[in-house]
Order: sequence, then structure tokens, then C-alpha cells
Amino acid sequence: MSVTIRIPTTLRTLTGGESQVQVDGATVGDALSALDSAHPGFRDRLFDDDGSLRRFVNVFLADDDVRYLDGVDTAVPDGETISIIPAVAGG
Repeated sequence: MSVTIRIPTTLRTLTGGESQVQVDGATVGDALSALDSAHPGFRDRLFDDDGSLRRFVNVFLADDDVRYLDGVDTAVPDGETISIIPAVAGG
């Protein structure tokens, strides 16, 4: 299944400046693994040592945070968009 992944500005150095990347994947995890295979370095930035999404990384499938769905096991319909959004904090 073809999936579009939107890449935040801070990670575009890994994609050669591309803001969107097409990958194949039946789940969010599959798509993110395909992204890392095509553009090495994403796994270390998105996942912790336990294989969970890092706390400061938000991943959305369409308009839904995957943490409130099935996490990285969330099924991705063909043609859908996944957005990687780094958390913003300040004070």
C-alpha cells in the first residue's frame, strides 16, 4: 500500500530536503520502517531503545494521533497520509 509521509523541517536533511516521501506499508510501523530503509536515520530519531515512539515525537494518521489508535500497529489505508510532528515545548 502506498503511503505519503510528511516530514518536518527538522528531519528533512535525512530526505535530501523533501517534505513528503512515498513508501509502502500496511501499518504505521511498516511505513516508518520503510521510511528508515529508504532514508536511514529516522529510526533513531523516532523510536527509543524499547522500540516505542519517543515521547517528543507525534505521529498522525490523517488527523488522528496514532497513540490514541493502535500505535504503530494502526492499519494504514492505501493512499493515506502520515505526518511526523515533533512536540514543541517552551516556557
